[in-house]
Amino acid sequence: MTQQTGKTSTGLNRRHLIMATACVVPLSVVACGGGGGGGVSTASAGGTSSSSSSSASSASGLYPNYNTNPVAANAAGMTSTAAEMAAKIKLAINIGNTMEAIGGETAWGNPLITQALVNKYKALGFDAIRLPCAWDQYADKATAKISSTWLDRVKTVVQYCINADLYVVLNIHWDGGWLEKHIDSASKDAVNAKQKAFWEQIATHLRDFDERLIFASANEPDAGTEANTKILLSYHQTFIDAVRATGGRNAYRTLVVQAPQTNTELAVSVWPGMPTDTATKRLMFEVHYYAPSQFMIIDKDASWGKMFYYWGRDNHSTIEPDRNATHSEEPYVDQQMLAMKTNFIDKGIPVIVGEYGAWRKTQPLDMPKHNASVDFWNRYVTQQARANGAVPFFWDTGALIDRTTLAVRDQAMLDALLIGAGKK
Repeated sequence: MTQQTGKTSTGLNRRHLIMATACVVPLSVVACGGGGGGGVSTASAGGTSSSSSSSASSASGLYPNYNTNPVAANAAGMTSTAAEMAAKIKLAINIGNTMEAIGGETAWGNPLITQALVNKYKALGFDAIRLPCAWDQYADKATAKISSTWLDRVKTVVQYCINADLYVVLNIHWDGGWLEKHIDSASKDAVNAKQKAFWEQIATHLRDFDERLIFASANEPDAGTEANTKILLSYHQTFIDAVRATGGRNAYRTLVVQAPQTNTELAVSVWPGMPTDTATKRLMFEVHYYAPSQFMIIDKDASWGKMFYYWGRDNHSTIEPDRNATHSEEPYVDQQMLAMKTNFIDKGIPVIVGEYGAWRKTQPLDMPKHNASVDFWNRYVTQQARANGAVPFFWDTGALIDRTTLAVRDQAMLDALLIGAGKK
């Protein structure tokens, strides 16, 4: 998810809801965020991009060099390729609305992350955690130096995950939009400079963790054309180069780069190919999936379309037929997940579905059908991601699991995820 000002009843963030109202999502149109509508092109996205120029010159000069103590490469505990690691993760979850919260970890209503919470995720059947994380609010604006207190706090939470034998994906999330909303030629040099400075510090501070720690370049970078996707690729290249240059285990660490808008269609239609990497087979590709947005994202009717309450071939309502989904149902899920397999996974590039999920609404008149729709969507998308070799990371902000009591708030939803992942 992008910038959030607090948790809504659906577990989504308000800013994403606002963005969604500007996007028309019939099957022929690309949607906002990840997993929009539209047909799938057959353009190849594999291989190494020839359009990605070196970011070294554009990423230097504005801030100090923070790669001040590079060390020799260390392969201990780093033997798995990205594909081998992806195969070990059947189901994963986001700890959303927390470490990316503007104003501090508890600013959006969630408690501090604890070892007990992380242990609970492990006990419930999750294999990995995605940590959406902000950095810019903890950094000096003139020097881009990140607070040592914040770096230590992030390291503590990563250690919680490692203690529980979970994989953990740590990213630069919305973070005020300094990267995600500035994918243009005028911003390129400044963004690359900050990307370099931040990742040199993050990577150095967390360098000693083994392969279970995975770094991710961004969240939902707002690129939608071939031209600005090439600029996005330079941001990803800067990320990779900065992490690798710190040495140690980072020389072999698996790294994740995001599709434009983390959109499954744009991943195929405008993605020019993966960045270059000095490590072999250590890159993953990330998309998000929230289709149709009328069912998952919006919480009120929009000028371009009404909310859907009912989704799936067996879940349409006769009580409110005007609220039945009219697009992006099972065949579309099949199409998009197969596109990820064909264009990436089959080419040796593992794919994570870094965010996805459907949540219950209070407005439907036919609640049994609505609840069945939500559970079916979560099960079906999880199942199809896994069937095509993609790794599903459910988006949760506290609606699934109470982060204070550690009680499961929605057992049916959890069961849908576990069944879809083949864990129940």
